[in-house]
Amino acid sequence: MAGSKLILASGSSVRATLLRQAGVSFDVVDSRLDEDDVKQRFAASETTALALRLAEEKALAVSRLPENANAIAIGADQILSCETKRFDKPGSMAQARDNLLFLRGKTHILHSGVALARNGVIIWGLGEEAKLTMRGFTHEFLDAYLASLGDKVMKSVGCYQLEGPGIQLFERIDGDYFTILGLPLLPLLAELRRLGVVMP
Repeated sequence: MAGSKLILASGSSVRATLLRQAGVSFDVVDSRLDEDDVKQRFAASETTALALRLAEEKALAVSRLPENANAIAIGADQILSCETKRFDKPGSMAQARDNLLFLRGKTHILHSGVALARNGVIIWGLGEEAKLTMRGFTHEFLDAYLASLGDKVMKSVGCYQLEGPGIQLFERIDGDYFTILGLPLLPLLAELRRLGVVMP
């Protein structure tokens, strides 16, 4: 597959930045996947499997486009779970506040999936998890945090970016940094090297 065009099947600016900063050349094509349709087929406990399936569906959708014949599409997705509850990106600031209050003082899991597809066939996939424990922050801190970030808190499933003020929400983090950001980058790069898409 040496010389194959690489396509990121995602509209995520974070994932694109991670790949770009790693020196990988790629195009971006948003899969426009109906995620709710996929999520309805998975039980609340099937979180890592769901994240991987969403990644696969995104990669498949882009790899099936006629103009992308023989290209390799990268799909990626992330699910957050805490106790028996599964979280999506908040639809409002009020929901973001409620979510953060629920996660306060607890350990939640980020389930990240990444997959590669070529000509409508999955050729590789991986699901990984990271555990993050939020501290028991005060209501005053939460109000200040939400006010400082505004609508940005609605751009991630956990209402935070570790590379910004969101790091102050936590007391412990166990897991790969790139998995937390939604793209298990080291195993992905290893597979792209194996396929001859990036330089070994």
